Amino acid sequence: MGQSVSRSIGMALALLLVGLAARLQAAGSNIHGDVTVQKVSFPHHSVRMVGNLFLPANLDRTKKHPAIVVTHPFGGVKEQAAGLYAQKLAEQGFITLAFDASHYGESGGEPRQAEVPTDRVEDIRCAVDYLSNHPQVDAQRIGALGICAGGGYTMNAAQTEHRIKAAAGISTFDVGTARREGVGGTISFETRMKRLEEIAQQRSREARGEPVRYISFLPESDAEAAANPSVTYREGYDYYMKIARHPHSTGKYAFTSLGFQMAFFPFEQMETISPRPILLVAGSKADTLFMSQAAYHKAKEPRELFMVPGASHIDLYYKPEFVPGVVMKLKAFFGKALK
Repeated sequence: MGQSVSRSIGMALALLLVGLAARLQAAGSNIHGDVTVQKVSFPHHSVRMVGNLFLPANLDRTKKHPAIVVTHPFGGVKEQAAGLYAQKLAEQGFITLAFDASHYGESGGEPRQAEVPTDRVEDIRCAVDYLSNHPQVDAQRIGALGICAGGGYTMNAAQTEHRIKAAAGISTFDVGTARREGVGGTISFETRMKRLEEIAQQRSREARGEPVRYISFLPESDAEAAANPSVTYREGYDYYMKIARHPHSTGKYAFTSLGFQMAFFPFEQMETISPRPILLVAGSKADTLFMSQAAYHKAKEPRELFMVPGASHIDLYYKPEFVPGVVMKLKAFFGKALK
């Protein structure tokens, strides 16, 4: 009975996310009568970025308003968790921008699905460039929200991007630690060195014109998912491959970008964000909770680690028993910080 109910809920959520994604494909479409979404583009140097700009339906266009950049997880696209939170926060009165990272989705950049942390951080700065020049946005009231690795990238961007007046992360993920050590310390030093040697050889092959090599960041089958020791990766497989499946989110990334990930330390200068406020939202059952805790402990006040009882890492991406409470917490946080 419990499994049947869970499957029914999962199917309903999948239909909801598919419907949301379809609506977001059309520029200027209206969602639930509460929010208007516009397809927009902006430059990341020579790369054309594409995003969805969410505008509250009752927006007073004679005034300037606070805005929030919303950054999607590793391997995700704007139509998934980032789009959901962008929509929900727009319903609460904020202008929000969810965008495809460079190399992903509708945004440009080659090779495709290259997950380069420094590019992801610069994406956020370029999104702030766009919002700071939008006629409805108050450039002095721009915040940033990131989900999973997007949370790590957001914290890193805020360290040096002072136009970000408040930074929040949901299930914040340290991609550097994950690639160097694994979630739970499953990667040995020897394995890491072997991988770096493989990356070096692959770069030489691709420089000769050989095909880009892609690897999966998720289990590739139900059996692999069931055998994976990490709850985040098991549930991530269900989310990306079933519940929120999207043609631009393949579960794979360019292998050579793994080297850039290993060299990334997102929380190294967390103290420099102060006195701008930080909010870290994490599930009490998340096996990645230690990453949010690490970011929190490296930060200075004002800072808050908000624990969601009973939630896992992936639960906060979409589950209706958790998302509304997180949205209300974000509303209060950004409402105070960007007033």
